[in-house]
Amino acid sequence: MQNNYIKILINSALVLILSGCNTLTPPQEKNTVHSTGQSNTHIEVVKPSQVKAAIKSSELQPAAALKTSLSVPQQTKNTPAPITDVWERLRNGMTIPYVDNRKVRREVDWYQRHPAYLDRVATRAQPYLYDIVEQTEALGMPMEFALLPVVESAFQPFAYSHGRAAGIWQFIPGTGKLYGLKQNWWYDGRRDVYASTRAALRYLKALQKEFKGDWLLALAAYNSGAGNVRKAIRKNRKKGKPIDFWSLSSNLPKETRGYVPRLLAIAEIVRNAKQYGIDLKPIEDTPYFARVDIGKGQLDLALAAKMAEISLNELYQLNPGYNRWATSPKGPHYLIVPTEKAEVFSQRVAALEPSERMRWKRHKIRNGETLGHIARRYHTTISQLRSINKIRGNSIRAGKDLLIPVATKSLPTYSLSADQRKRQILNSPKSGRIKIVHQVEQGDTWWDIARLYKVNVRRLAKWNASSPRDVLRVGDKLVVWTKPGKVIKAAASLPARPKHKPIIQKINYRVRNGDSLARIASKFKVRVKDLLKWNKLSAKKYLQPGQRIKLFVDITRQAAF
Repeated sequence: MQNNYIKILINSALVLILSGCNTLTPPQEKNTVHSTGQSNTHIEVVKPSQVKAAIKSSELQPAAALKTSLSVPQQTKNTPAPITDVWERLRNGMTIPYVDNRKVRREVDWYQRHPAYLDRVATRAQPYLYDIVEQTEALGMPMEFALLPVVESAFQPFAYSHGRAAGIWQFIPGTGKLYGLKQNWWYDGRRDVYASTRAALRYLKALQKEFKGDWLLALAAYNSGAGNVRKAIRKNRKKGKPIDFWSLSSNLPKETRGYVPRLLAIAEIVRNAKQYGIDLKPIEDTPYFARVDIGKGQLDLALAAKMAEISLNELYQLNPGYNRWATSPKGPHYLIVPTEKAEVFSQRVAALEPSERMRWKRHKIRNGETLGHIARRYHTTISQLRSINKIRGNSIRAGKDLLIPVATKSLPTYSLSADQRKRQILNSPKSGRIKIVHQVEQGDTWWDIARLYKVNVRRLAKWNASSPRDVLRVGDKLVVWTKPGKVIKAAASLPARPKHKPIIQKINYRVRNGDSLARIASKFKVRVKDLLKWNKLSAKKYLQPGQRIKLFVDITRQAAF
């Protein structure tokens, strides 16, 4: 009996030996085979000499002792602490080499001198950064690109640039549409952080492919357009020069020349925050929000906030793409809510009857009213009124009823348009400055007003959620933030403004793609009927690209940019 038991043990030992042979390790790890599973233990290979010794000693030892002598010792490795901070995860995924040159160092120095700015950016980034890191990682992209919103917008969802770019990723209208970001009366996908993040990363990936894997050229193209980068490459090739970003930089727009170093600089600051004396506010490496499918049909946002048990302001912060008081009729049909509220919100939305998703009102049409009048009164669109009431065309009859969706909360605290909410954010108090409201007069330009108050033109436009290219109209009110006493000195240094005297100049204008009479009239601040008169045109005929027309413009009313 004992001999049979010994045979069994010998067979077991041979199995262990063969197992050891099949898992031999490289010379530098002689006797250790690392497990490929989740365990952090390692297996020590059993040597033949150990087996012989065990068999020999089995004549003198009980079976339990023999079993012990063949047992596989296990040791626990020192496992690295799990990552709990998104910043650490960012650092681990950075792959773009740091370039130590004058341009990058200058940007690093600026960030190092402005820790309060980085604190504000980190606070704004908190709800969004985990998701951006997740998506960047999923696409296998350098984690530096998760920091691009710092450079683009300082993580402000309502950021609006002089080039009419919007959102944290600063999409211009055309590129936004190209990458599937809807832009309509109800919704602007460029400000939807969830949707625009995916679009921006796809766009960057496409640019990287176009420029043969060069991430810095992709970044330059993201800022200035692929056409400008291609043009710069052609110039350098003709001269036999290299075509990396640093060699191309002199041929690129000034903004782009600083844009790429700025991203490298913020990445360096995040990578070596302690070395630069920066204490980044921790952001948990867990999902801050969840995307909940709300089904087809509009949903009142005040009702949604109530069902999610959050404030309306928090709902807007997580869903900055929505312009109005309800979701868009044509989608997207989802809302972003804090992760811990997602389940209860989803259940409550699913339990809603279609008639409960919005508040409805019956409006009796009066004599002289049009769909446009009614739409403006109830803060909705003509197309929405047509769709709900199954109206074809614009004809409506006095005495008939229209069914109209209305906000569940009164204006202006709730049903704020996108422009109103932008102004609320951008017009918030500025430290150490006083607020002045300037009413636009005949002949005013952005440049004149900026010079009057000694402020930057672009900053003035930004304070008013506008672009320096936007048309100023007499009577418009602009907000100016200036230092106490500066305005009096500025006003005193300027001569009294004379009564406006127009200076008329004839311009020969060549029609471009996309031009229309209305667009040209708006651009040069003239009337469409004057354009028709000056050029003996018919309003029924379209302008053709390349066609030349003449204009008589007041050059004192043209924008500075």
